[in-house]
Amino acid sequence: MAVQTTPIADDPLEPFEDSVAAESQAEIHPDVALVERAKAGDTAAFEQLVRQYERQIFRTAQHITQNREDAEDITQDVFFKAFQKLDQFQGNSKFSTWLVRIAVNESLMRLRKRKTSKTVSMDQDVETDEGSIPRDFAEWRPNPEQNYSQAELAEILRKTIAGLPPGFRTVFTLRDIENLSTEETATALGLSVPAVKSRLLRARLQLRERLSRYFRQNNEASK
Repeated sequence: MAVQTTPIADDPLEPFEDSVAAESQAEIHPDVALVERAKAGDTAAFEQLVRQYERQIFRTAQHITQNREDAEDITQDVFFKAFQKLDQFQGNSKFSTWLVRIAVNESLMRLRKRKTSKTVSMDQDVETDEGSIPRDFAEWRPNPEQNYSQAELAEILRKTIAGLPPGFRTVFTLRDIENLSTEETATALGLSVPAVKSRLLRARLQLRERLSRYFRQNNEASK
């Protein structure tokens, strides 16, 4: 009895391999091509990278230094150094993460030059004017949104963030304001993921405690 057979393609894996290759190419971040062009001397490509990230770098520097002029100078320094050291970018992280790490280093150096940064262990319990930071979140009573406009709340939050220790403020800025992932924040700061999580928790706790105290005092003063 004749047995029917199904024709077999010359290479049954070829369509699958083509599909995998296509997916891999699709996952390549567009910055990679711009960086490669910049490395080859294409200044227009680097200028495009500057336009894409200069606002993020400026915000990061301003949140850390709390000084607009310093942030403007740091932003220029970051892109100048990035251009000089493009060959050192290996693509193991996002280009934006690499830029943020340079910005963080430059900002912290600026703080040290100002001699306003205190030497503290970022893994110790947070101490405030009212003692150690509580383990649980403080309650806000009444709801601050009922008593303040959005603009007033934004300014209160900005000033409160400015009062955080530089190490906490930097992690909080990258993670909660610039929305970097925990892994990206760790890469940018040269920290372990657990260290980032620990500092972020302490920053959030201290921020919440300070805001809670602020609203409580203002509520009592208004009675």
